[in-house]
Amino acid sequence: MRYPLREKIGAPELLVGREKEFENLGKWIGNIPKCLSGSRVILARRKSGKTAIVQRLFNRLWSENGRVIPFYFDIAENKIWLPHFAIKYYRAFATQYISFLERDEMLAGKRLPLEKIREYGVAKSVEVLVEDVDALIQDEKMRRYDLMWDTACSAPDRVADVYDQRILVILDEFQNVAQYIYRSKVCKGEPDESMAGSFHSLSESKVAPMLVTGSYVSWLLQIAGKYLQAGRLSGWHITPYLTPEGGLEAVYGYAQVYGEPVTNETALLINQLCMSDPFFISCVMHSNHEGRDLTTEKGVVDTFNHEITHRLSMMSKTWNEYIQLTLQKINDRYAKQMLLHLSRHSDRYWTHEEIRGELQIDLDLEEVKKRLILLVEADVIEWGRSDIDFRGLRDGTLNLILRNRFEKEIEGFVPDLGQEAQEQIRELRKERRRLQGMLNNLSGRFAEYQLAMAFRSKKRFALSDYFDGVGDTTRLNVTDVRQRVPLQRGNGRNMELDVVAESDCGRVAVVEVKKWRTRIGRSLVEDFAEKVDAYARDAPGKTILPAFLSLGGFTEDAMRLCEERGIGTAERIAHF
Repeated sequence: MRYPLREKIGAPELLVGREKEFENLGKWIGNIPKCLSGSRVILARRKSGKTAIVQRLFNRLWSENGRVIPFYFDIAENKIWLPHFAIKYYRAFATQYISFLERDEMLAGKRLPLEKIREYGVAKSVEVLVEDVDALIQDEKMRRYDLMWDTACSAPDRVADVYDQRILVILDEFQNVAQYIYRSKVCKGEPDESMAGSFHSLSESKVAPMLVTGSYVSWLLQIAGKYLQAGRLSGWHITPYLTPEGGLEAVYGYAQVYGEPVTNETALLINQLCMSDPFFISCVMHSNHEGRDLTTEKGVVDTFNHEITHRLSMMSKTWNEYIQLTLQKINDRYAKQMLLHLSRHSDRYWTHEEIRGELQIDLDLEEVKKRLILLVEADVIEWGRSDIDFRGLRDGTLNLILRNRFEKEIEGFVPDLGQEAQEQIRELRKERRRLQGMLNNLSGRFAEYQLAMAFRSKKRFALSDYFDGVGDTTRLNVTDVRQRVPLQRGNGRNMELDVVAESDCGRVAVVEVKKWRTRIGRSLVEDFAEKVDAYARDAPGKTILPAFLSLGGFTEDAMRLCEERGIGTAERIAHF
């Protein structure tokens, strides 16, 4: 797969555990060529993975070079004058369209000048591009700014219609279209909220359906309800949390990409404390906490506590935007009290009357309800089916931040989140067997990394603790563990050793890892033996201890050769 659009998530392998979301989107996209898919909106709070999902979707569609042409546009939180926004939007669309047609991935992240877009349209006989550029330039001269925006926003639909194509219009953070676009050149006064109405009819297009995202759910739904009536955007809520297995995969992935040392035990702990939230995991992985050490229980708990309690931590700052949006409207004890209570008890809906009684709030019912509605509009609680039912967001990270911020003010004491983390650790130890099974299931993807982490964390061990058939049972004192160590054959061909662990006694454990589901044969053992010989030639004076981890097992012939060559064998990683 190619990545013409640079993804904000960074390394592509950091996007894990979203199989269900992509399966859902895949079915929807499969119906776009048949004009059967309506526009959709992905709803979730910030740092939930929305952008990662839609950017990966763009890159997949671009790479597949199929019948659906992707167009991605991020509506930034920056004030911008309407005609400038129109040109910016059109240049992004036209450049990505040309990038797809010409299979030029270098263009996907650019915005060609209007003149270049027109030149392409003339050269390739794409008349719509020529006419659009001419119209934009002329309308800008005549100050017909509404017409400029009409040309820009309708371009994907018109191009798809004229050339019988299918274009997917992906608009990231759609609510910003109503907040940051101004009719004043100096961007003074009020932004034009009605800009969202530009997509009223476009959202019904079957040749260029829209996929939009929004982080401020209530705000976006209000805009959509007001300007895109009749349910033109089908809502789809996604959770920021992965399954426990997906979260553990994220821990391994982030640790590997960031080069952050963890052990298999602390990987489980990080996933548990972070509630399988990839963003929370990433915050812990590159936290600014002094002396961060994610190879020990204490180090993990201290770093976790820092991300929750320190105002300048990445996790705290992310949620602070949501909280500040609320406090700008309601900055009183009652609002905080209601927010904290609903977040604590998010397993059920509460009426405004129940909340007033439970918290003994000295306000009339209508005042309580007004504050609750403002909390809903700020996206820190949610409405139920009835207008008088309210519930806290079922979001563990928000609950932790709220407790740290408001519990002392409201309840009179500071929560000991570190102590609570220790209690979670005790519970984690009780689930050891289930968690061991989870680790084994992930070995198919992370066997090399899990083995290397086991070597690093144990440091003193005999290779026979992990592999059968190892003749040398000397306990090693490991000083260095490397993965994917390059080698070179005599004929110049490159080879690679999966895991190399050096001991201070001059012994070196050299391990080959095969994650296949089927048994490996003799030829693969012969290839590994050749690597071992090559490594031994390059490391004179060292004692080489070879071992082979094959998750799918060994054929009888392969096992005999391992015994003959003194190669240790294993079919799973022991001693997590």
